[in-house]
Amino acid sequence: MSTGSETKTIMEFLSENPNVDVSRAWERCLGIHSKIVDRVRARFPVTRHAQNEGMDYWTSPDKQLEGGFWGYTGEQVDWLVYSWLGNRKASLLDMNATCFLSQQTRVPHMAVIFGTIPKLYFYAEYTPRVDLRTNYEYLVKYYEPANEGFLKFRSDPKWTRFVSHGTYLRALMSPVAISSHAELNDENITTCEKFLGEFVDRWFRWLDDAEEVPVEERAAQQAYDYKVRELGYRTDPMNVLPQRILGVEEFNRRLEMRIGIGQMADTRGRWSKR
Repeated sequence: MSTGSETKTIMEFLSENPNVDVSRAWERCLGIHSKIVDRVRARFPVTRHAQNEGMDYWTSPDKQLEGGFWGYTGEQVDWLVYSWLGNRKASLLDMNATCFLSQQTRVPHMAVIFGTIPKLYFYAEYTPRVDLRTNYEYLVKYYEPANEGFLKFRSDPKWTRFVSHGTYLRALMSPVAISSHAELNDENITTCEKFLGEFVDRWFRWLDDAEEVPVEERAAQQAYDYKVRELGYRTDPMNVLPQRILGVEEFNRRLEMRIGIGQMADTRGRWSKR
């Protein structure tokens, strides 16, 4: 049992308040996600991948879990995901809007996550496309501009840092990743919504100004992108809950859908052929 609020696990939070109706938060946060995904889809032609057709709404056999999943792919976007998982009547929600770009540029990927545990959890990240420890110019270009907003958010006393127990997930986070929790109320959701205004706008400005990656470098970039994407999903400590409820076989099927294993298989090595 963790004693500090920063290192308390999701399961510990849920055990304290297991039966809170979080339907209102689901509606608001999913609405925020939908606007982000709509902006990406308006910019980049994408189509829904066959691996997740028919997944608009699903429930586990025992009705303990429900969710929806929309995974899109295209020439310039490898994997655009809009999804949710949880139980709106029992405190738990995990809601994602994530865009993994293709290899024409090295603009960071973007991930926005809302959760209820039943406190409000918020994660906003520009996932790096390179090792920031050895690519200082990349860090200055893409992470220095976000540093002020990160520090301002972290200074808000209403919010507490959420520390993942997953060592890989902590290693994956950039210096400006927001991973925090606060009381579940409209005011705190609005704080996130306002933060995301500039956060998402900045990402689109980077896309406007992005330099093209030489074709001969794209195969190596794809290998890097796909490895990071797969490890991020496979090492998520949150996986223990759906695995317990769904069983190993069904959980693995859904995890591979979440990763986009089908999309990876369809496109892996495509830059090597050009």
